[in-house]
Amino acid sequence: MTELKLPCYADVAAAAERIEGYANRTPVMTSRTVNEEFGAEVFFKCENLQRMGAFKFRGAMNALRQFTPEQRAAGVVTFSSGNHAQAIALAAKLLGIPATIVMPHDAPAAKVAATKGYGGNVIVYNRYTEDREQIGRDLAAKHGLTLIPPYDHPHVIAGQGTAAKELIEETGPLDALFVCLGGGGLLSGSALATRHLSPDCLIYGVEPQAGNDGQQSFRSGSIVHIDTPKTIADGAQTQHLGNYTFPLIQKHVTDILTVTDEELIASMKFIAERMKLVVEPTGCLGFAAARAKKRELAGKKVGIIISGGNVDISRFSEFLAM
Repeated sequence: MTELKLPCYADVAAAAERIEGYANRTPVMTSRTVNEEFGAEVFFKCENLQRMGAFKFRGAMNALRQFTPEQRAAGVVTFSSGNHAQAIALAAKLLGIPATIVMPHDAPAAKVAATKGYGGNVIVYNRYTEDREQIGRDLAAKHGLTLIPPYDHPHVIAGQGTAAKELIEETGPLDALFVCLGGGGLLSGSALATRHLSPDCLIYGVEPQAGNDGQQSFRSGSIVHIDTPKTIADGAQTQHLGNYTFPLIQKHVTDILTVTDEELIASMKFIAERMKLVVEPTGCLGFAAARAKKRELAGKKVGIIISGGNVDISRFSEFLAM
């Protein structure tokens, strides 16, 4: 078996140059209320204000910008519950590349509509009975498309790492960083950037409690596969970490934490009320975990990546009313 060539910080730095002018350099925000509650300096990297509403645009653009002319002409295919779908569709539109997107039948309506609006050809599947990865591979083989998975790809990982790179360049070295965890693209990329720019920083990946495959994998030392978890954090309904993401997480991450859906809702409410930001459930994972550990963070300099803001407004209203 060929040994995988894992991305490194140089790939993150190259990705930052490659996506400049395409991706937004999103704001880093603070909240006096949060700082007082934690007794710490807390910095939020607001990827909900990224193009298409999530960090996923970074990895998608970095990957598609490296296509050969033949790959660009044939097109790209991916599978995603929503944010990577939108990211690939938008990046492909900007670069003139045909995009085929495999999405679950129960994906948030706003994410499906946005993906189609960006020009993506959406193919629907049942996430509980069908294998999206196999569907993607079959489409790639049948039509000569290039498959760019949502997280387990070195170009995607490097692109996602640019969010943490920007955060630390603005704040200076951090004592702790909290990053949401689904398949591990954002966490592994962020870990590469953080270990280079802030070597002593504690790095925490955060999953929904119902889908703690990453935590199980981290504890056991090998990739654990689970059934599709039932959680409001639809962006983290992954079943396993990737062959690229897992070894990077093993090497660089301090620990994997989990939070409940109830904690996510409380965090969504807080961010909406106090910071006036619309953040999807998955985007609240890092903040929810940091709140649970706030006593340990007193006096520290803390970074939190808000991963995205793509949530149906009607569903968002329901969460706020709970």
